[in-house]
Amino acid sequence: MAKTKGNSNLHVSRAGKTDEFYTQISLIEKELLHYKEFFRGKTVFCNCDDPEESNFWKYFELNFEQLGLKKLIATHYETEMPSYKLELTRDINGDGKINALDIIKTPLRQNGDFRSPECKEIMQSADVIVTNPPFSLFREFVAQVMEVGKHLLIIGNQNAITYREILPLFTDNKIWLGYNSGHFWFRVPNDYEVKKTDFKIDEAGIKWRRMGNICWFTNIDIEKRHENMTLFRNYTPDKYPKYDNYDAINVDKTVDIPCDYFEIMGVPITFIDKHNPEQFELLGIDDHRAWLGHGPVLNGKTLYRRLIIRRCKNKE
Repeated sequence: MAKTKGNSNLHVSRAGKTDEFYTQISLIEKELLHYKEFFRGKTVFCNCDDPEESNFWKYFELNFEQLGLKKLIATHYETEMPSYKLELTRDINGDGKINALDIIKTPLRQNGDFRSPECKEIMQSADVIVTNPPFSLFREFVAQVMEVGKHLLIIGNQNAITYREILPLFTDNKIWLGYNSGHFWFRVPNDYEVKKTDFKIDEAGIKWRRMGNICWFTNIDIEKRHENMTLFRNYTPDKYPKYDNYDAINVDKTVDIPCDYFEIMGVPITFIDKHNPEQFELLGIDDHRAWLGHGPVLNGKTLYRRLIIRRCKNKE
């Protein structure tokens, strides 16, 4: 397969181990317990995983029957040579259960890059994509899944919502955040460069890197996105001044959103974790709008980026 610019980026990031983070199974279990009914009868595709290392594969393999899956597929990535895929679908050996003994390993013609024609074809047969895609290729990954109209449940950095390619998916209610977010530890390869901060080596000699602002991105409807925030602050002009360069009030903390204000507000990016489209309109982000300069300015000082929202009237 000829290398595209995107493929070159993937090769570089993989070679440099900058995008190779293995997700702990506890993190996967904590999020996926909220989707158990959704997975019934579904074909799951983990297309950015080494299935023999991946805890995503391990989770679905161990819970295949409990979740009522129809099929589980994972593809392995190789830099310059053909790779393989694993599939789990039924009790092949007749021992009365579906487990590792029933896995089918099949060679791929290409290298397992999630954007290869072969992996795209596999994606067409799946119902939902669940994985931890390379952070550096997050835009491309999401665009591909959305283009083929599949469900997704993936890990990414919360700052991805500020990307010009990603934010419209949030404002159009085509994608939202899952249940869990925060700072999490990921296992990294043995030859991963040691960092001065957010890095540790455990007693077994395994290297770990802590990543901040990690969250789950999904387009699976969940109860959380229909839960209203409890608002208890009252609006006053002195507590909520307007920006110098935009007709909107500034709200420093999500918890301080006033209960009696229905015009445009600028709120921290972390608001997205509480966003309910039935309670608020998500209008955009500061520098995606016709502002003078870059970002919100208050009393001559440029503030950190803000999401722009407006309260839905007659909604409590």
